[in-house]
Amino acid sequence: MSDTFRALADEKFVSLTTFKRDGDGVAAPVWIVADGDRLAVWTPADSWKVKRLRRDPRVTLVPCGRRGAVSEHAVPVKGTAEVLDDPSVVAKVEATLKEKYGFEYRVVTLIERIVARGAKPRVVIAITLA
Repeated sequence: MSDTFRALADEKFVSLTTFKRDGDGVAAPVWIVADGDRLAVWTPADSWKVKRLRRDPRVTLVPCGRRGAVSEHAVPVKGTAEVLDDPSVVAKVEATLKEKYGFEYRVVTLIERIVARGAKPRVVIAITLA
């Protein structure tokens, strides 16, 4: 594993940029974990980032704060992403997120379930760095 990979996997939040049809990037702060030789993000299956990735697998990652604020010195890293919906992969990444984020994971997912009136189906975005 490269130093860049490890550094991103160790971040608490990463800004994940996906790309619209017109090429404009859309950034969103996400939780991230290492999953073998790829980075993994766990997200609702119906999210816009998933829809964009199904059309264009390019992504950029950059460390950020909880609300997506990126340091002026942060260097974006390019990669490609694949959307995975295999239940065993989704469960494995979810378990890794629970371990990394602990209480915060439980609070955020509880609030999300209340607001959405139930748990949303999830997928994994598996990211390979360029």
